[in-house]
Amino acid sequence: MYLSYLDAIILGIVEGLTEYLPVSSTGHLTITQKLLGLQIDNPTVTGYTATIQIGAIAATLIYFWKDIVRLFLAWTGGLRDKESRTHDYTLAWAVVIGSIPIGIVGFLGRHIIEGALRSLWVVAGALLAWSVVMWIAEIVYSRKVAAGAERAEDDVTIRDGVILGLVQCFSLIPGVSRSGATISAGLLAGINRVVATRLSFFMAIPALTAAGLFGLREVDTNIIGWGPMALGILVSFVVAYASIAWLLRFVATNSLRAFIYYRIVLGTVLLALLGTGVMTAT
Repeated sequence: MYLSYLDAIILGIVEGLTEYLPVSSTGHLTITQKLLGLQIDNPTVTGYTATIQIGAIAATLIYFWKDIVRLFLAWTGGLRDKESRTHDYTLAWAVVIGSIPIGIVGFLGRHIIEGALRSLWVVAGALLAWSVVMWIAEIVYSRKVAAGAERAEDDVTIRDGVILGLVQCFSLIPGVSRSGATISAGLLAGINRVVATRLSFFMAIPALTAAGLFGLREVDTNIIGWGPMALGILVSFVVAYASIAWLLRFVATNSLRAFIYYRIVLGTVLLALLGTGVMTAT
């Protein structure tokens, strides 16, 4: 198996573009790997795609640097002095606690996630199935907004963090989408769409960092090479930064329905290709 610099650029673009959009980066990377002729369940390939997430993490850290510092200072300050606790302290705890479930489930189920679930049948099914969840979430959210029950950032609780964190575990299934899972959970809870999206970004930092560092251990640099590795991370960073900025502007005035339609079309086409034998699942 050989990964060229062109392969690295393509995978970096796909990772950066889809990591934060609710369309499933793992699902798109799996499809892309297949189209590039790579073995999608090979540990080095899965490790590489996990590692280039470091670029997306860096983009998140830079884009939300002021917010991250604010929450960190509120959290550490609240730990030292109960009297100084603000809502930022609660929000920080929501992110911290909400990030734990996916770490535990991801570690315990890593062999299944990197093996049996790396099938395009799984990707196609998850793309379609989670589209239903996203559609229901949009309906519920619209009703809450109409009833004046929409919740702002100041209304987010630690309980919300736990719920979003538990739902985030579904994103370990290729095709579900981590952002699609967390944003949907936020909408079902009546949290403002932009706030839910920002929470999804914050909760991505621990999850993607852990996945990236763990994935790095699986990469055989004698096969991949440090050059394609660095290039994939760089491209992922640039594209992810632009993707974050675009998505925040988009959700401020639009629902997730455009992404739902896209997921349904992609999932249906993928099922057709697999069913007719044009593509193989692994």
